[in-house]
Amino acid sequence: MKGFPDLPPVWLAVFLFLAWFLARALPLVTAFGPVFRGAGGVLALAGLALIVWSAIWFARKKTTIEPHHDPQVLIVEGPYTYSRNPIYLGMLMILTGFVLWLGVLSPVLLPVLFMAVLTRRFIEPEEERLIAAFGLEARGYLQKTRRWL
Repeated sequence: MKGFPDLPPVWLAVFLFLAWFLARALPLVTAFGPVFRGAGGVLALAGLALIVWSAIWFARKKTTIEPHHDPQVLIVEGPYTYSRNPIYLGMLMILTGFVLWLGVLSPVLLPVLFMAVLTRRFIEPEEERLIAAFGLEARGYLQKTRRWL
């Protein structure tokens, strides 16, 4: 994957495209009616709002939001009280909402695969860096706060 910008929003864009492509290429079973499509739109918007709320905390703490960097601050306030990864959760909500909005079954497993990619490529290494930087404080936070919800 040399040359591929390994950033969560890029992965989200790839998965959104895959969902759209699968829905168009394999619209074999229409599974979701207008209620689910509407709920999908609401879920995607809520995911976007969660990302913005989470990003505000990075700005307040004056620390980088980019993954793959060493953390300067352990953020445990705001949305980080409920989830260790609210930005990734927001992205998952956007993808899941989009899949529901598309209304077909072909892309329905993509959110699970996206969650696995986020966990492996970003969350696990970030948690290791938190422990390396903040020791027992980070371990305590990781133990008491759920990874997703």
